[in-house]
Amino acid sequence: MADASVPSQGTPHEVLTSLRDLTRQVRAAQRGAWFPLLLLGLLTLGGILVSHLTFKVETVPCPAADPTAGAGCTQVTQGSGAYWLVGLALVYTATASFYIRRSHKRGVGTPIRPYILTGVVLVGLVTATTIWTIRHGMPMPGEPLDFWGLHLDPASGLAAFLHRLMGNAIAVGLPLLVLSWVERSRVLLLLTVVYLGIELVPLTDGWAGIPFTSTWSSLPHFGVPGVLLLLGALGFGLAELLDKRTHS
Repeated sequence: MADASVPSQGTPHEVLTSLRDLTRQVRAAQRGAWFPLLLLGLLTLGGILVSHLTFKVETVPCPAADPTAGAGCTQVTQGSGAYWLVGLALVYTATASFYIRRSHKRGVGTPIRPYILTGVVLVGLVTATTIWTIRHGMPMPGEPLDFWGLHLDPASGLAAFLHRLMGNAIAVGLPLLVLSWVERSRVLLLLTVVYLGIELVPLTDGWAGIPFTSTWSSLPHFGVPGVLLLLGALGFGLAELLDKRTHS
């Protein structure tokens, strides 16, 4: 009896290569980092206008221990906690809707849940911190800053670091780190590290030539990270469009 030959389904190497190609296609279909980057960039740049509209300069009593104190010291307040809380909540809601609709349209699952959950938790943390700050009010010059029971010197490096950390560094940067892990994107990870560096490393006052008493003093603070996020959105969007044209 003659031996019958069975059609080969491919060598193990070919099967493995095919599986890897399929995995790349699924991950590419799941990715959409340009959308949250675009929304976060616009939200950050919007902070410039909000700070401009809420800018207030007051003359308050100077610390008694300050030998150079005159009639009063200048205190500047600006920004709106409600803007960031509502804005971030809308961004994460829109991002979740975007990824879910894309997954249904392309017939693939979406791993966006860790990113959204991280964003929700951090928005809650920032909300609690904001409420705590409002309840205890702005400390007068020379008074300690009450941060969750920690009485810190407002002029200390630790107080300045915590102020930067509890802002966009946590509410925006940490979820982006989770998103880079979800999408397995080294480029997004690098972008996030640069963003966190901008948010956490203090810049010299007046480096942009805008005095702190100007209503546009927040322009450098929000402009640099905002433009970075928008450039990232543009880059990821162009890369996705190029990949779509290549495989069409």
